[in-house]
Parts: sequence; C-alpha cells; structure tokens
Amino acid sequence: MSTREELRQPQRALPFWLSLGTVPLVLIEAAFGGWSLILLPLYAWWLVTFLDKILGKNPDQPDVDTPEEDLIWYRAITMAWLPIQLCVIYGMIWWVTHGSGLNLFEIVALFFGVGVISGTIGMVYAHELMHQKDRVERWLADLLLASVLYSHFRSEHLLVHHLWVGTPRDAVTARYNEGFHRYFLRVLRDCPRSALEAECQKLDRAGRPHWHQSNPFWRYAGLQLVALLLAFLVGGLFGVVLFILQAVFAIWQLELTNYIEHYGLTRRYLGEGRYEHVKPHHSWNAAHFASNWLLINLQRHSDHHYKPSRRFPLLQTYAKSEAPQLPLGYPAMTTLAMIPPLWRRRMNPRVRAWRAQFYPDIEDWSPYNQALFPKPRS
Repeated sequence: MSTREELRQPQRALPFWLSLGTVPLVLIEAAFGGWSLILLPLYAWWLVTFLDKILGKNPDQPDVDTPEEDLIWYRAITMAWLPIQLCVIYGMIWWVTHGSGLNLFEIVALFFGVGVISGTIGMVYAHELMHQKDRVERWLADLLLASVLYSHFRSEHLLVHHLWVGTPRDAVTARYNEGFHRYFLRVLRDCPRSALEAECQKLDRAGRPHWHQSNPFWRYAGLQLVALLLAFLVGGLFGVVLFILQAVFAIWQLELTNYIEHYGLTRRYLGEGRYEHVKPHHSWNAAHFASNWLLINLQRHSDHHYKPSRRFPLLQTYAKSEAPQLPLGYPAMTTLAMIPPLWRRRMNPRVRAWRAQFYPDIEDWSPYNQALFPKPRS
C-alpha cells in the first residue's frame, strides 16, 4: 500500500521520469545513424519488457485521497514534456534538412524513433493532461496532439470513447478476431467523423450553429496548421514531409495501444438501444512495474475508466476476478498485435475465458463480434 507520505517523496516519482531516457538516445541516433537507429525501439519496447520480467508486478494501491499538492513531482513530467517533444521534433527536422549526412533509410528510421517519442510517450501524456480540469494542462494536451496532427483525439476520447466504450458507437473498441491493420484503417476513417459529430451534438444542445467559434475543431485546425508552418520554416517542404512522417508513426503507436486496451471486450446489450454501465472487466490491464513507469500507469486502465480524472499516480490495480489481465505489458503486447495470427492465438482464448467468466448466459456472440446491435441512445 502506497501511503500519502510516500507519494510526497520525490524519489517515489523518479521511475515515472523513465521517458527522459529517450532524449539522449535520439541525439545518438541523429549523430551516428547506422546501427544506433535501433536504440529507441529497443529502449521503449524491449528494455522495458525485459525489466517487466525482472521486476514483476506492482500490487500497490495508492491513497486516492492524496491532495494534488503532494503529487507535484508526478505532474511535473507531464507538464514539462511539451517543450522537450517540440525540441526533439523540430530539432531533428533542422538537423536532417541542414546536412546531417544521413541517407534516406537512416532518415526514415530516425523519424520512426521520433515517432516513438511523440507517440509512445507524448500521446500518453496528452491523454493524462486532457482529462484534468486545469486549463493549462488541457492546453498542453491540445498542443501535444497538434504536434502529431491528431487533435480530434481529444473530442473523440472524452465525448465518445469514455461514454460508449464496448459498444458499436465506439470505433476504438477493437472487435473480437479483428486484426490490427483492419482496425487501424477503420479508426482512421471513423474517428474524426465521430469526434466532429459529438462536438456538433454539444453545440445543438447549446442552441449554437455547428460553425460557432466554440467548436474546438477550429482550434484543432489552427494549431495543426501552425505546427505544419513551423516545420516548413525550419526545414522547407522536406521538413513538412518529415513532420508528417513522425506524426504517422506516432498515430500508429497510439492506435496500437487503443487496440489492445479493449480488444474483444463488449458491454451487454439490454435492448432498445441500452447497454450496461462500464465496469472494471471492460478493460485489459497490466500491473507490470516498468511498462507502467514508462506509460504513467495507463495499464491500470479499468480504474482510469472508473475515475477518468484521477491522476495517474493514484490509479488502482484490480485482481483477476474483477478485471482481465494481459500476460505482458502494453509495449510487448503492441508488438504482438502487429502479427495478427500470433495475436489471435494469444488473445482469443483469453477473450473466450473472459466471456465465460463474466457472461456465462450469453450463447450467441455473433452480434457482438460484428457490432450488429444498434448504437446506444444518446
């Protein structure tokens, strides 16, 4: 049990600053190219997975009544990340477009590493920040998302995903037996439209036209245009191409995480457009130490859906009897998800076991597998 006194100690927050280790690695990759270009993927995925195996799982349940002033060292890393990420993105664009000496393959590999930073870390930090009430933190989230051209994610996540996870209304709930690549194309097609519809519904309820200045899509578009303009000023047209490249890699990594978080987990349909409430067993969890340090407890996902605004150091873990558990942390599982036959072999039996545990009375899962039930009533 993590006490309030322990959370106040700066050294308790230090492991969550693991993300800073990516910065010197991207500098090494940029300077030397060649074999060094594997350093960031090795660090973010394989080293963290190795540490998970060595360190095991963290059963601590922090005191949820800990005041925010005691969490300053945890909050600091998420609030400091924006300038770090912007320096990495635009610094690498300047380096490549001003005679770095890297060949085309090395440039693509370098910006894959930049995408690891802006996707695996930046997107996760933006997710934490967008859930908070503080306006500065929410603006930091918007700026981080604009730096990967995925600003609509805020609206889609807050107004759609958290309300309708596990139902046909939520595009990012991966369906049983759906491979990641098919899922990824579906999400890219459906989520921007879904997010815009949700914002327009809010404007309808307020009696405002869809083009009203309070529609955040105006802000999203403006911030993304500024991000692209800055890439052009730093590196010309090639700089814009490199900026878009890292954004594509970042989005791919975000959606890999979304894919595994709820794969095959559905809420019971109650008829007449009604679904059961979200429960802990509607999210996949992983209690491993190192991957939760890197991903600031994102893997305590059931508790995040229970209390979306709860800050990451206070998120609770659940027993197998309450919520399904992944065999490995998210970094290893996202790697597995890229190979659909291996993913299905590992995960489909777990989904079937989950169904037998929580819904033994449901015999026909076809409508759930294919999202055939009606969308929930708003």
